[in-house]
Amino acid sequence: MTALLTQQEIDDALTRLDGWSQSGNEIARTFVLPGFPAALAFTCAAGHLAERADHHPDILIQYRKVTLTLSTHSAGGLTQKDIDLAGEINAIA
Repeated sequence: MTALLTQQEIDDALTRLDGWSQSGNEIARTFVLPGFPAALAFTCAAGHLAERADHHPDILIQYRKVTLTLSTHSAGGLTQKDIDLAGEINAIA
């Protein structure tokens, strides 16, 4: 089982994860893309990263905005898997 992060570990990680914020047991970020096709392409790329990591975000697409929400449901909160995937997603944004 993956260990939950402490609040201090979460806070430290968020200082390095541009645009991500915490709400309860989740972190989320909304990406604004040039248009709907770009939003779909970004979502597809993020999906490939998530599939490779076997860790899947909740995804909301609103025209050119894509909101990704991460939490390790099996652990009941935030783990290093969430932080790692958020960093990888930021790298492709």
